[in-house]
Amino acid sequence: MAAKRAIFQEVEDTSRPKEAPKGGMIDARPRGARNAVRIWLGVLFAMVVAMIAVGGLTRLTDSGLSITEWRPVTGALPPMSTAAWEAEFARYRQIPQFELQNSAMTLEAFKSIYWWEWGHRQLGRAIGLVWALGFAGFLVARKIPPGWTGRLFALGVLGGLQGAIGWWMVASGLTGDMVSVASYRLATHLGLAFVILGLIAWFMLSLSRPEAALMQARRGREPRLATWSAVLLGAAFVQILLGALVAGIDAGRNYTDWPLMAGGFLPPDPLQIEPLWRNFFENDGTVQFMHRMAGYALAILAVVVFLKARRSPYRKTRAAYHAIIAMVALQILLGIATVMYSAPWPLAILHQLGAVALWVLILRGRHQNAYPKAQSLREAA
Repeated sequence: MAAKRAIFQEVEDTSRPKEAPKGGMIDARPRGARNAVRIWLGVLFAMVVAMIAVGGLTRLTDSGLSITEWRPVTGALPPMSTAAWEAEFARYRQIPQFELQNSAMTLEAFKSIYWWEWGHRQLGRAIGLVWALGFAGFLVARKIPPGWTGRLFALGVLGGLQGAIGWWMVASGLTGDMVSVASYRLATHLGLAFVILGLIAWFMLSLSRPEAALMQARRGREPRLATWSAVLLGAAFVQILLGALVAGIDAGRNYTDWPLMAGGFLPPDPLQIEPLWRNFFENDGTVQFMHRMAGYALAILAVVVFLKARRSPYRKTRAAYHAIIAMVALQILLGIATVMYSAPWPLAILHQLGAVALWVLILRGRHQNAYPKAQSLREAA
């Protein structure tokens, strides 16, 4: 006869094997090669920064129109014979830049600007190749972390779009009376480069920590600081676009006094071009004035966001915004020096790279705010 059970005794079913308790997503072990993908993105990041710098030098040396055809595959090879160089130079002599600005140019002088543009395009091809090989390799090996395939694929799509926009930009300077590319197309080209760079930076920051850690960190997000940081990021992007307009019409080489412009607050004849809207793209005084005013506004906004970030309970968040305000101050000094010395190429490139550094630092601060890292009470104090 079986023994009697107590009224509260648990009854165990021994017919089924015991299963270990299952955790939720927050307890799941990381899947995919997050570190390897992050290294690959780091290579792409460095190449895009180099691309921005080389693009700036191509613009400063007036080399962007030296190659008058878009040949994504066959254009990878430069002219290999005297006849090929002569044919390339003959095509360049048919565009307005040669006729109106460089009519005395020799073949040897043409080669020097050709190599700048060829190097710029070659670097773009290399970036596309590194992306394609890396993405395909991780995809075939099934090492892409869950949820990341679409994001990494989007980088390649944006890279292809950037190549097409680059040719759209160059094509604007091949006809009519243009001696350089259209400034608004240059701004579009540079703006997309910064978008791609920003996405890569954000992805690298996110992949530096496990998904579970990011999900936990979101609970400590500071919404108001996040909003102010987003506004600061948008203001920085507008300033980058205005800087591209300045570069597109060489507006940084005029009005070299500061803080005034030609002795006054406003430049002379800021609205002299008709129709009126063209002044905001083609009037060198008006474009430089807009760039200056946007710079002042960005500096004031950065101070406001910095003061709000100082009240954050997270030490690393505060440190991130200290770096931002320091870079804003340095970028202002670089901008003033660039204007006062009439934009020599070393200062102009440093100013452009300063914009890259500030852009990435704002993104880092925004990411730290969105996913603050846990800290001890001592660190918080």
